[in-house]
Amino acid sequence: MDQGPSPKHVPIAGVVVVLLVDFIASKKSWGWMKLAQGASNFKHVPGLLFSKVMGSGHDGGFGLRPSSTHQGLVLLFDTVVNAHAFLEGDVSIQYKQYAREWWSATLVIDSSRGEWNDVSWAPTDLAKEGLTHLQQDSTLVATLTRASIRPASALAFWRYAPQAQADLANASGCILAMGLGEAPLVRQCTFSVWRDTQSMLNYAQGGAHRTAIQAAYKHTFFSESMFVRMRVLSMAGVWRGVYYPHQPAAMPPLEVAHA
Repeated sequence: MDQGPSPKHVPIAGVVVVLLVDFIASKKSWGWMKLAQGASNFKHVPGLLFSKVMGSGHDGGFGLRPSSTHQGLVLLFDTVVNAHAFLEGDVSIQYKQYAREWWSATLVIDSSRGEWNDVSWAPTDLAKEGLTHLQQDSTLVATLTRASIRPASALAFWRYAPQAQADLANASGCILAMGLGEAPLVRQCTFSVWRDTQSMLNYAQGGAHRTAIQAAYKHTFFSESMFVRMRVLSMAGVWRGVYYPHQPAAMPPLEVAHA
């Protein structure tokens, strides 16, 4: 269940927070408890409009084998101030303290189509957030794709998915990607960060990904789907052994370095 009231078909706008976690072994039961509790973990978080707590595939990947330690949070806040306050607050700190690796980011929404549990997202109001200086080509690009797969179509969908996901992991310009899910097989989500828009488009419009998307829409694999394009305001952490330094808004893309 999503956090906060949102009338059906009325888009909500704000600032997105994504937190990726790989729990240390001794804390994975704590992580499973948080996964089971879902949105109820965040009912008192100021300014939170939407929240999802999701599991992941093995090693944070996209396969059907679940991970016992990897999780991802996708949260939408009403303002950038509340988004940053969450990342600096007790809830986020506890996730990070219990993690072997973690990565977090704040993001603004450039465009969105589709819905997630009957909720649609709208572009971030940059003027409201004091971010009118943000240049389209000066920040890293991020995408979030999620779908509810019709149970009868699950096997057909997963025939296309592995190659598309393998291509994503090796795509030029992709600096981070993680497979997430609300439910095994049928509620899937992909989050990725790209060096630039063209790199993202090259992947999205070619190869196995294009074939999979064309098949999905031709055969109506999805009962609901959403695609969101965003820009990175800030990010920090270590993921899969790679250190991601703080990325201030309106700064050239930073090189990542192995920890």
